[in-house]
Amino acid sequence: MPRIRHIAILTKDTTKLAEFYRASFGLKEVARSGEEQNAIYLSDGHINLAILPARNRREGIYHFGIEVEDVQGAVETALAAGATGGKAELPKDGRFAETFVLDPVGTRVDLSKGWKV
Repeated sequence: MPRIRHIAILTKDTTKLAEFYRASFGLKEVARSGEEQNAIYLSDGHINLAILPARNRREGIYHFGIEVEDVQGAVETALAAGATGGKAELPKDGRFAETFVLDPVGTRVDLSKGWKV
């Protein structure tokens, strides 16, 4: 059964926001990426929280991800149900084996086989 696996939040200060979630809720850091390590990934052991730099976008929730057994099948099902965008191919670099679609109101929904916890 598909399940929500991660939520991504955009912020101008990734370090400060990540520290807030660590201090407030005991989330553990599981990864960093990007130049100067400015994307910080936290987890409660079940759901991951991606703290991403806002750059030229508004701060707040950016997208969420759903873990599925069959990524290509999930993309096809979502497209048939009214999703747009996205593609069935997985990224060549293998990062989290994920792709995405846009729901009917334009929210990005990542589809993956799993994330680090």
